[in-house]
Amino acid sequence: MVTTLKQPSSLIHEIRLELVGTWYLFKFSETLQLRMESLLDKKKADQLTLEEIAELDAISELDRIFTHMNAMLAAQYAN
Repeated sequence: MVTTLKQPSSLIHEIRLELVGTWYLFKFSETLQLRMESLLDKKKADQLTLEEIAELDAISELDRIFTHMNAMLAAQYAN
């Protein structure tokens, strides 16, 4: 069985900007946030399929990118 790596860009429709206080930050949609939490729970239970591993990898990559971008925005807002 061949599993195709899911690209983070395939989740672009699940990205939004949210006003947090006086700052706009990149956030996942509620649907994507819940999916990530579900996949993390399955990972803890060692129950992920190969397809779910690829999906979680893509979501995790987006999460790392957003964390970095939001940190950059926070630094800009602080100045």
